[in-house]
Amino acid sequence: MRELHLVNASELAAAYAAAQYAVVLDGDALALHVGQRAVDLEAYWPQRRYAFITAWNPASVPHSDAANETANAVLVARLTAMGLARHPAHAYAKYGDWREAGWLVGDIDEALVDLLGREFSQAGILAWTFGEPVRLRMLMPRPPQATGLDCIDWVG
Repeated sequence: MRELHLVNASELAAAYAAAQYAVVLDGDALALHVGQRAVDLEAYWPQRRYAFITAWNPASVPHSDAANETANAVLVARLTAMGLARHPAHAYAKYGDWREAGWLVGDIDEALVDLLGREFSQAGILAWTFGEPVRLRMLMPRPPQATGLDCIDWVG
């Protein structure tokens, strides 16, 4: 596992919070937005807890598609071994200049989500409880300059 070295964690968190997220269920892409409830998703696939996790671009450093696909295969093997229900998902920048494949996992414990995020050197993951807004979990201590963004949990 790599240690994350970020110049400005607060800016990174703001970018993650502003990103677009979607999960694919039976061919339909359902949008997820940090800070908003996932009403359509929860009606379609009710679970106690949800998490979006990716293995792409560890430590928030761009990697080749081949390296990202290899990391994704390892993540899939871990999720399968744990018996966790999942659906394909992705994250992307509003203007289409960045995209990452990932998985929406159901009924996963928050501590396990954090463990997997750290195992795959992710700076942040999404996690929330049914009926509550989608939250961003930054897997690092809260920086002193972090303000606003009530939908972000800093888990150092």
